[in-house]
Amino acid sequence: MRKKRLFIFLIALIVVMGVLWGYLYHNETLLPFDKKLTDTLFKIRGPQPASDDIVIVDIDEKSLHALGQWPWPRIKIARILRNLAEAEAAVIGFDIVFSEPDNSSPKRVFEAYGIHDRNVPDYDLLLARAVSESPTILGFFFDFEAQGSEPGDIPEIPALFIEHNKPMKRSFILEAQRIVPNIPVIQNSAYSSGFFNTLPDLDGIVRSVPLLIRYDGMLFPSISLEMVRAMMQSGRIDIDYSESGVAGIRMGTLHLPTDRFGRLTVNYRGPGKSYTYLSAADIYDRNFDAEKIRGKIVLIGTSASGLLDLRATPFDSTFPGVEVHATAIDNMINGDFVTVPDWVEAADTTLLLALALITILIFSYAPPLATVLLSLSLFVAFFGFDYYLFANRHILLNMAFPTLLIILLFLVLSMFNYLFETRVKEKIREKFAKKVSPQVVDALLQNGISDAFETQQKEVTIFFSDIRSFTSISEALGDPKQLVDLLNRYLTPMANIIMDRFGTIDKFIGDAIMAYWNAPKEHPNHEDAAAKSALLQLEALKKLNHTLSREGLPTLDIGIGIHTGLVTVGEMGSAGRSDYTIMGDNVNLASRIEGLNKFYGSRLIISESTKRGLKEDYTFRELDTVRVKGRKKPVTIYELLQTGKPSKQLHEELEEYHHALEEYKNGNFVAAEEKFRHLQKKNPHPLYALYISRCHTYALNPPQHFDGIFVFETK
Repeated sequence: MRKKRLFIFLIALIVVMGVLWGYLYHNETLLPFDKKLTDTLFKIRGPQPASDDIVIVDIDEKSLHALGQWPWPRIKIARILRNLAEAEAAVIGFDIVFSEPDNSSPKRVFEAYGIHDRNVPDYDLLLARAVSESPTILGFFFDFEAQGSEPGDIPEIPALFIEHNKPMKRSFILEAQRIVPNIPVIQNSAYSSGFFNTLPDLDGIVRSVPLLIRYDGMLFPSISLEMVRAMMQSGRIDIDYSESGVAGIRMGTLHLPTDRFGRLTVNYRGPGKSYTYLSAADIYDRNFDAEKIRGKIVLIGTSASGLLDLRATPFDSTFPGVEVHATAIDNMINGDFVTVPDWVEAADTTLLLALALITILIFSYAPPLATVLLSLSLFVAFFGFDYYLFANRHILLNMAFPTLLIILLFLVLSMFNYLFETRVKEKIREKFAKKVSPQVVDALLQNGISDAFETQQKEVTIFFSDIRSFTSISEALGDPKQLVDLLNRYLTPMANIIMDRFGTIDKFIGDAIMAYWNAPKEHPNHEDAAAKSALLQLEALKKLNHTLSREGLPTLDIGIGIHTGLVTVGEMGSAGRSDYTIMGDNVNLASRIEGLNKFYGSRLIISESTKRGLKEDYTFRELDTVRVKGRKKPVTIYELLQTGKPSKQLHEELEEYHHALEEYKNGNFVAAEEKFRHLQKKNPHPLYALYISRCHTYALNPPQHFDGIFVFETK
């Protein structure tokens, strides 16, 4: 088992180092998968309340039907803008760019015919006046591919941009190739403007928005950032850098956490239309409640599918682009950003190591089926931890690499466990196939006892049997082949009886059998199993002797000793040759007990500890309390006669015997001898003759301190 755990640790170490290397140096490889997992967190969390302070004036299908196809004459937009200003909107932002003159303007039509009349309405000028008379932030966008635009077209931003600790070799903020601004007459009338680019990830989903873009060496704010700056009346924007890129953006007391490229991860509130939407047609017709506008942040954009300003987000595949900016503003004014903190690498690394350690513990100590359930539980716990950080702390940790680590460790360690367990099962089958019953071998294999060979202290019931006068039988037969055949005819049924009752045969010592119960597999009633096996062997011996007698072969007599106690059990031997066995003082005692049968004229002796563990009914005869050679502690031994209650005749004989034994123990040797002689006369037995002789000797030469213990100086 220690070797297995060491291999698990080494394999897991290799896997986790590989995953850590991928995370630190090739993070972008699993970035799409990581973003998909992050999307799942949004979906699990579900929609959240959107800010009531943000209103979207929507150029929707209703507006297109009422006011005509887009683009509208700018006099209509000017009217919408004035109505919003009159309703006391706090700030108005356009998710629209007016990059070309309005060709529907009467002035533009007249000029096309060469007529220049100052009294002819100029819709661009009317919109410019409406912009100048309202708290409007115009929108524009950048092109990252095509080049061109005149320097005079660059919008002026009334704010100071200060970059702190900016790296000299690399600019992490996105750089545009071309700007598409509003026409000068409209642009110059506005307080400020901001770009409305929303750059999707490679899979087309908008998860973040750039707050700053660099163009022609200058920085420009997004429409959402500029609207918040205007409301805060902050005159400067501070950009903080770290070694890895942009660390954050500050405006006064507001700190905006961004990624290294100056992008804000959008904490979406839900699917499209999570904010208050008012139809542009209703604003144009003054068909709205001014209280819904007063003091609110207003964004003008479109949700009409024909105008192609729909985006894909974690919640929705047709999300109005204007609502992306609304959500970014909501995040900024409420401070509930979804952040990827600058300590994320340390946190991700710690998480990877913790997951690896837990997985190592699971595969080192849990059974095979439990590893599946625990690994699944570990993944659920990891996902729950990430979800908690996201939903309650708005922190995003990397999810792809921990997920990859759990999957890789599970697959690799499961394969290792399978190969290791297969090898262990073969080893178990090899070691125990001839020692125990097939049922025990199957149980060992099914339960996955890979530590079956671990050396340990364990209570077992030990069995020894031996054929009486086997040397004389060998001499009588003469033929070695016939002797081996006779021995096999005896040992085969005896071994089968042991294995059928879940015993383990330790070894055959010539004509002797050594076996034990409760190892390697636990057996709740190991004392009973050993006792019944012994009684069944005596019955089987009767049948075998009957057959041998008919064949003219010598009959066999055996002695059996059984003792229960603690032993050392496990794989023992030399480096090149070993065996699963038991050893200890109790093994020697069991052997000594078997040898006592010839002194007491018995066939089956059990120790007091075995008798104490028996749960079923048996008939016993207490033989003696003895101290065997090499052992100071005495042991009481019993002759196991049969299962169940004795017959009336046997019961009476045993009653009389136990009375005689009690007299002997009390030192009344004369009375005891008399009772034993009476028993011997009615039921002759070597045991009674033994006690008659012993009582007679003690009566003639009384011991000084008799304690009822008989000391054997021989085996």
